[in-house]
Amino acid sequence: MDLINKKYDSIWDASKETIVFTGSSSIRLWSDIQDLFPEKQVINSAFGGSETIDLLFFSDDVILKYKPKKVFIYEGDNDISHKKKIKEILNSFSEIISKIKNQDTTTHIVIISPKPSISRWHLRRKYSRLNKSLRKICNENDNLEFANVWDIMIENKKLKKELFINDGLHMNKDGYELWYTVIKNYVN
Repeated sequence: MDLINKKYDSIWDASKETIVFTGSSSIRLWSDIQDLFPEKQVINSAFGGSETIDLLFFSDDVILKYKPKKVFIYEGDNDISHKKKIKEILNSFSEIISKIKNQDTTTHIVIISPKPSISRWHLRRKYSRLNKSLRKICNENDNLEFANVWDIMIENKKLKKELFINDGLHMNKDGYELWYTVIKNYVN
């Protein structure tokens, strides 16, 4: 966490509107995210291996301190892999959302759907249930949106395996380019 904070504390301009991307390594490894939105101040405060409960615990340091106007959250992927119950994941999401809204009710939150992957394909039904629940929460709340990256990573009910690096979990450049086609609509 300290490395993230030191990096951004030196370049973050509090007078500019800020967009925070946070969550687990699928966001942390998106290295050119700032370059994709050059007219915006983007902070990538994601940290590898995180689950929703970790993001809740560190939310002051990785979200709230930047007073963002928009927050993109990618969580749930590791939770499902670590056998967390969907209700437990949703409760943590709810607490994170409340903390953000308590700081500023106008902050726009975009929940990025947990993605499919080669290494976790056997858990796809659980991911599907989580994504359905997250979409429902977003539909029922103001300033909350659901960015569906799941569907574009699948073709004819099969995972696009060419989007992944050797570990079968994290994406390559093509995967991030595909994500960009979805995410850009929520940034602007």
